[in-house]
Amino acid sequence: MVANYKEEVAVQEPEFVSGPALVLRSLASDPGRRAIVTADGVAITAGDFAAATYRLAHELIARGATRGTTVTLLTGNTPEALSARYAAGLAGARVVNLYDGMSTPVLAEITASVGTTVLLVDAERFDQAPELLPLIDVPTVLTLGPGPADDTPGAIGEDAVAASAHRPAEPPDVRIGPQDDLTIRHTGGTTGIPKGILSLHGPYRHIFDAPIGSGPTPDEVPTLLAATPLAHLAGIFADLTLHRGGTVVLQRSFEPGAVLAAVERERVTDLWVLPPLLHQLLDHPAVGRTDLSSVRHVLYGGSASSPTRIREALKVFGPTLYGFYGMSEAQMVSMLTPQEHDRIGQGGQVSVGRPAPGVEVAIRDPEGADLPTGEQGEIHLRSGGIMAGYWKRPDLTAAVLHDGWLNTGDVGYFDEDGYLYLADRAKDLIIVVGGHVYPSEVEDLLVTHPGVARCAVFGVRDDQEAEHVHVAVVPTPGQRPTLDGLQAFVTERKGRIFAPEVLHLVDEIPLTPVGKPNKKLLRELAAR
Repeated sequence: MVANYKEEVAVQEPEFVSGPALVLRSLASDPGRRAIVTADGVAITAGDFAAATYRLAHELIARGATRGTTVTLLTGNTPEALSARYAAGLAGARVVNLYDGMSTPVLAEITASVGTTVLLVDAERFDQAPELLPLIDVPTVLTLGPGPADDTPGAIGEDAVAASAHRPAEPPDVRIGPQDDLTIRHTGGTTGIPKGILSLHGPYRHIFDAPIGSGPTPDEVPTLLAATPLAHLAGIFADLTLHRGGTVVLQRSFEPGAVLAAVERERVTDLWVLPPLLHQLLDHPAVGRTDLSSVRHVLYGGSASSPTRIREALKVFGPTLYGFYGMSEAQMVSMLTPQEHDRIGQGGQVSVGRPAPGVEVAIRDPEGADLPTGEQGEIHLRSGGIMAGYWKRPDLTAAVLHDGWLNTGDVGYFDEDGYLYLADRAKDLIIVVGGHVYPSEVEDLLVTHPGVARCAVFGVRDDQEAEHVHVAVVPTPGQRPTLDGLQAFVTERKGRIFAPEVLHLVDEIPLTPVGKPNKKLLRELAAR
C-alpha cells in the first residue's frame, strides 16, 4: 500500500494556479506594501486590495458569475477596474472590456455577443451607462462603488463593492484549469462588431515566468505608471508588476506633462508607451527639467517606431528602452533590449528584436513557402501563447490559424543575425502606380525633415479605386512644411512613388483609444 501510494503521488500533476490567483497570492503575502496609487493620489495597501478583491469574487459568484459565464467591464483606470478583473477571473468567469472610444451601438453588440451575465460599471464610465443600458439585456448590472442614486435618471444598479462587504476576504473555492476561458479581447474599430480574441488561462499563466526586461534585483521593487488603458496592455503590465511585489500608479489618461510629473513624483521605474505617445513625451517642454533617474524600463511597441525618435529617446531616458512586438492573438513575439537598439534594417526600421523563448517565427510568401533571410514576407508564428480562436467566428479563425501556425498579417524579414524587422501591416499597404508603399517607411523618413515633428502616412482611394499617398503632419514649432518641399525631400531620398500626393497640416495626430495613429479617422477626414 505504501509503495502504491508513493507511486500515485509521484505521477500526480501539480495544481494549476491561474494568473489572477498568482497576483492575489502575492498581494496577500505582503499586506502592508503600497500596491496601488489612484489617479487622485490615494495609496491602497496590498492587503486591503486583496481583501476587497476576494470579497468581490464571492459576490460575483453569488450573482451568477461562474465558469462559462461572462463578466463585462465598463471601466476606466481605477483600482476597482483591476479588482473586478481579478475577481471575475477567480470566480472562473471570462472577462470582456468595453473599450472607451467605441460607439455605444458597437458596445451593445459586444455585450450581447459574449453572453454577458454581469455588467460592472465604475465611476469613470458612469456617464456612458445611461446610453448603453437601454440597448442591452443583461441579467445583472452593478456599480463598482457608489453610483447615481436609484431615483435619478442616471441610475445604474446596486453597488457591488458595498454588497460584498460581508463576504469572506479569502479565495473562493473555484478550480480553474489551463483550458478555461480567461478573456475575450476585441480588436479596434468604430463601425461593425470587432473580432473577439478568445484567450485561455493556461497561456496567460506563462507570462509570469518571463519577467520584463532584465527583471528586478532584490533591492529594486518596480513602480509602473499606467497612463494608457488598463483594458489593454497596461493591464497586463499591471498584473506583472503587482505579482513582482511592485506598485501600480494609475492615471486616467495619457497627458505628457502629467506623465512626466508622475514619473518624478512617484519615482516610477517602468513606463509603457506606444511610439506616438513616446514622441509626445520627447516633444514636451518639461522633459528636459524632469528627474528621470528612477526609470529602468521604458517599454514601447504596438505601432511603427521611427529610428530618429528612438535615438532621441535613448538620449533622454538613457539605456532603458525595450522594444516589444506582440499582438492580442499571440501575446509577446519578440523583444529588443537597450543594448540592441543599434540594429537598423534595410529600410531604416528599428528591429523588434529576436523571437522570445518558445516562439517560432517564419517569413513566408503568399503561397505559404518560407522565404530566405533578408526577403520580406508575411510573418507566421507558433507558440504556446496563441489565441484559442476568434469568438464565434470559426471562419475567421480558420483563415489565420493553420496547423498551429498563426498568420499575423504583418510584413517583415530576418537579418543574418536573426533579428526581426517589421515592414508594415499587410492591410496598411498602399498600392500605387509603379509599386507598393509601406507607410512606416515613409513616416520614418519624413520625421527626419526639419519641418516635421510627427506624421502619419495613409492611403486614400479615389472614385476609380486608385490609391493615393496622403500624409498628416504636425509641424515643428515655427515651421510650416509645404507639399512641394516634402515631395522633393521624399523623392530625392526614396523615390517618386513614395512621395505624398496630399498634405494635411494638423495640430495633433489623432490616436485610437489604445494610442495608435487613427488612420481610419484620417481617411474619413480626407474624404470630406
